Amino acid sequence: GELASQQQINVLNTHGHAEHSLQASHIIIATGSVPAAVSGIPVDQESVVDSTGALAFEQVPEHLVVIGGGVIGLELGSVWHRLGAKVTVLNRGEQFLSKLDGDIGQEAYKLLSKQGLDIRLGSKPLEIKAGKSGVNLKIQTGDTEQTLKADKVLVATGRRPCTERLGVENIGLKLDNNGFILVDDLCRTNIPNIFAIGDVVRGPMLAHKASEEGIAVAETIAGQQGHVNYKTIPWVIYTWPEIAWVGKTEEQLKQEKIEYRIGKFPFKANGRAHAMGATDGFVKILADASNDRILGAHIIGPMASELISEFVVAMEYSASAEDIARIVHAHPTLTEALHEAALAVDRRTIHL
Repeated sequence: GELASQQQINVLNTHGHAEHSLQASHIIIATGSVPAAVSGIPVDQESVVDSTGALAFEQVPEHLVVIGGGVIGLELGSVWHRLGAKVTVLNRGEQFLSKLDGDIGQEAYKLLSKQGLDIRLGSKPLEIKAGKSGVNLKIQTGDTEQTLKADKVLVATGRRPCTERLGVENIGLKLDNNGFILVDDLCRTNIPNIFAIGDVVRGPMLAHKASEEGIAVAETIAGQQGHVNYKTIPWVIYTWPEIAWVGKTEEQLKQEKIEYRIGKFPFKANGRAHAMGATDGFVKILADASNDRILGAHIIGPMASELISEFVVAMEYSASAEDIARIVHAHPTLTEALHEAALAVDRRTIHL
């Protein structure tokens, strides 16, 4: 679709020609995102692929080099590693998963490295040449240059909003400097009857965030009160062990000069985790030092994507760590680790 006016959309065919048009009193833009390109690294979806191509390998590569140590690179890299590939991850920064809570990032680095992922911090590609026999890479780690030989290279350096051929210039729709459509708290653009949601606007590029924005916009158009609480959107990285979090990190609290207390509990002290043979990782709670309100929760361990929901609900209701500590959790379950972490905020852990 292409915006022709504030109330008209031209429907284009695969050749980019308008076949017919639609009239609407309200328009919602939800065009999502596409893999971000890297200058000097041509993606051919054969030897050098993006996240889409990495889902379509016809066989397990012997050696997969992943450029980018973020969410997508780690998820796909760890999947192919579990299927038998040797995986090398080039992480440009010196800190692994720098946007996560520091304790979680360090634990993830330790556990994924222990599994066999070759994670190289402070590394970047200088040159990539694809040939019939594979891909030759020249990389730089710190001040050292070296060469690598790979069967496949995955470029996983993030995603960018998809606004090409949308026709934003036809109607004066405003974008920010990074190409995202500018919206207010209700996802309204600078044109009153046009809304935008999901990856194409500010905020986390998460499917559940986009879905909630879509519902909120529909409610707004219907004359109701739409709402999305961006402070309690859960994040998940689907490696194994899984990583999930909601709210503030310890580093953010320090930067904002908010006094806090920490509660941590390892899965190695949880009976259900032992029964599952999945004892790696821990639960970490950050609570306000003045009123015990939960400010952030971070989990690395089995079923973290499921467990984080308890903390999301708790934070939506402004619960304290003591509230979680005084709720009865079934035994044996992984949720007991959440209970124990809440107890740990007040140094009252039971099973440690």
